Amino acid sequence: MPGTLSYDLHKLTARLDRAADGLLRREAGVSYSRFLTLFAVRESGGSQRDLARWLGLTEPSASRMVAVLADEGLLRVIKQAGAGNRRQLQLTADGAGLVQRCGRMLEGRFEALVRGSGVPYEEYHRQTRRLLAGLEATESAPQAGPERLGPA
Repeated sequence: MPGTLSYDLHKLTARLDRAADGLLRREAGVSYSRFLTLFAVRESGGSQRDLARWLGLTEPSASRMVAVLADEGLLRVIKQAGAGNRRQLQLTADGAGLVQRCGRMLEGRFEALVRGSGVPYEEYHRQTRRLLAGLEATESAPQAGPERLGPA
């Protein structure tokens, strides 16, 4: 519902993602979704299943993106012997460099946006981390389901 905090946060996220996509395409020649996938490989622990879970994708969707990034030389896919179809993912040096460069670029632009809005960056960061921690705690609780967005 327009005017609510949740609406504004979803709208902000969509606009930030769109702006990030344009910036990364212009400055680094990569889409935001490809950057985010590489970033998630670095953050998720490395298996294709972990990647899909981190991104909120189906495993087939994650598999298609992994194949594209591996073909571009940004990601290495390692089949684990004796682990069935389980694949371990690893950034190549080019992939790691891309994540580092693009991450710095996005953070710099976002920091400038926040500071330019008059919101203290450190406070915004602190409050955002608190919200994320609450959401992550709710997600890991045994009774948590997809319909729950936060503490009861």
